[in-house]
Amino acid sequence: MTIAIDWLDHLVLTVREVDVTCSFYSRVLGMERRTFGDNRTALYFGRQKLNLHDAAKPVDPNVRHAAPGSSDLCFITETPMNDVIAHLAAESVPIITGPGERSGATGTLLSVYVYDPDENLIEIANLLP
Repeated sequence: MTIAIDWLDHLVLTVREVDVTCSFYSRVLGMERRTFGDNRTALYFGRQKLNLHDAAKPVDPNVRHAAPGSSDLCFITETPMNDVIAHLAAESVPIITGPGERSGATGTLLSVYVYDPDENLIEIANLLP
């Protein structure tokens, strides 16, 4: 028997400052900040969320190597890449590289890369036809 995974429900990011991270992801990527559980913070988008762990206050003692700035995430958007680039410029978020074509899970992507406040590498991509 094999387990068949359907989708990713959430991912956990360890961050230096929850408020700074929430501001960036809300302002730049349109995610919605919500509180859940025992006063924990998450950023919601589509049917997924990013749970945030404050590096100074680990939530789960079983996490061995969580560190701010150690993630590399790719977000797919239907917003045209030219509009993505213009929005990043308006928000004073420098593009690290791109736009360029990359291989995604379901096809070819047109992507740009930026850093979030903890220097996680964030790829913002359009799925090409």
